[in-house]
Amino acid sequence: MLRRPIILAALCLLFAWPGQAVRQPFDLIVRNARVVDGAGNPWYRADIGLRGGYIAAIGNLSGEAATRVIDAAGAVVAPGFIDLMGGSDLPILRDPLTADSKLRQGITTMLVGEGGSVAPRREAPPGAEPAGLPTWKTFREYFTIVEERGIPLNVVHNVGAAQVRELVLGDEDKAPTPEELEQMKALVEEAMKDGAVGLSSALIYPPGAYARTEELVELARVAARHRGVYFTHVRNESSGLLDALREAIRVGEEAAIPVEIYHLKAAGERNWPLMIRAIRLIQDARDRGVDITADIYPYIRNGIGLGSFIHPKHYAKGADAFLPTLSNPNVRQALRREIEKTTDWENWYQHVGSDWNKVLITGAREASDPSIIGLSVEQVAGKRHVDPWTAFFDLVQQGGVSVAPESMNEEQKREALRTPWVMLDCDSSPTNPATAASAHPRAFGTFPRVLAKYVREEKVISLEEAVRKMTSLPANRLGLFDRGRIALGAAADLVVFDPERVRDTATFARPLSHSEGIEYVIVSGQLVIDGGRRTGNLPGKILRHRAGGTGTGTTER
Repeated sequence: MLRRPIILAALCLLFAWPGQAVRQPFDLIVRNARVVDGAGNPWYRADIGLRGGYIAAIGNLSGEAATRVIDAAGAVVAPGFIDLMGGSDLPILRDPLTADSKLRQGITTMLVGEGGSVAPRREAPPGAEPAGLPTWKTFREYFTIVEERGIPLNVVHNVGAAQVRELVLGDEDKAPTPEELEQMKALVEEAMKDGAVGLSSALIYPPGAYARTEELVELARVAARHRGVYFTHVRNESSGLLDALREAIRVGEEAAIPVEIYHLKAAGERNWPLMIRAIRLIQDARDRGVDITADIYPYIRNGIGLGSFIHPKHYAKGADAFLPTLSNPNVRQALRREIEKTTDWENWYQHVGSDWNKVLITGAREASDPSIIGLSVEQVAGKRHVDPWTAFFDLVQQGGVSVAPESMNEEQKREALRTPWVMLDCDSSPTNPATAASAHPRAFGTFPRVLAKYVREEKVISLEEAVRKMTSLPANRLGLFDRGRIALGAAADLVVFDPERVRDTATFARPLSHSEGIEYVIVSGQLVIDGGRRTGNLPGKILRHRAGGTGTGTTER
């Protein structure tokens, strides 16, 4: 897997060695860099020479020639950041400018797919045809489309457990027959052979919520045969968090597969103390040999569909069958009683203290009233002169409403960041502020927010540790062993930023706002952000997973 970079590194050393008669110019030299190498080592000063998409030399390159030189005096140079939950790469194909929301955070690689995935499928997803995209059924076909069109950053794909379930079983809450389970396993097998890095599940959203643990274990075993990873939005992130984590650990142990917990949290004030216990539970599993890690986003409001405030059992025959029943006042009254009184599910209404003012609307379908974006459900009720429950059910029935409940606290974010095996994710798809109605601020500000708030201002963790969590740690989890670090022969994915100026500017009141302080972003040796401006270069790659040797490998083809 690493043979090519190692050979290149040897050649680079030959060309860069002092006194060598033949000197090949570098494509780019970053001079006077304050290097934070991604491995957690203390920073040091050096020049970095890039050639052919790889890091070719590190040291004093003052006498060397290059096509382009960047003076990084006063700036930090780090490996490109890796987003462990980047939503979907489809927005980039529909509108390349959406990639800016990632690039201007310093993100050079993103993992996509949470329960759902772009493949396998019977037809292209909604929005593909208006964008002029051809149809596809498999990851192999989709990857070909992406590579032909070009992308500015690297992408790694999961195969969604909910995706294969829906393809075989539809939206209904039922267990697969042995024959149906074999069909689902065959779909996972095909996806892994095509280059998916692992299996992902989202166990609070229908139809993924209907999967039993045994089903997940069987699918994960297929991914494990290809040395993949099991990524999971666990079944409960509040009062049932510990049991949900135990289920994820069980999948890891029974399927013999590494596990990644998406956006670890303890939602709801009464559940906040569970965060410490959750970290201890995961650490105990690690201590006995379970390869399990987690990631977070640095915001105390999560993002979710408003329809998730209703028990998932009501979607057992699909949203199209359920939503029309909300026209019945008796159905609304029964659902309200259930939401107010029951706790045997992920009850987001109770997580926000039964306060509709703590539920902000961050997105809605195009046909919706755009003036509701940024308002709470309580404020929408006032605007429409109805009670909050009527506003809630009306919004759910119209469909496509995204919200940001205030469900977490700052201390659990700090505690997670102090934990060595916790990484970062945006949990948002690429977004173009010129065309989007709204978004969660994490779509634009996740990585700079950590550097500004938790490193520079609050000093929760060091700069070196923050960069490690953004680079080599997720690279190792994804099998990207030639990325996520500044080292000879590594892929030349780099970010140059001002440590005193880097910050997020996106807020819930003004979410469509790019971060500041990210001056240069380099993907595979090419500048995609140059002096704070996008270049239009498309050097990104689909990084296909490939099992090989004794470990996991992910590479471009």
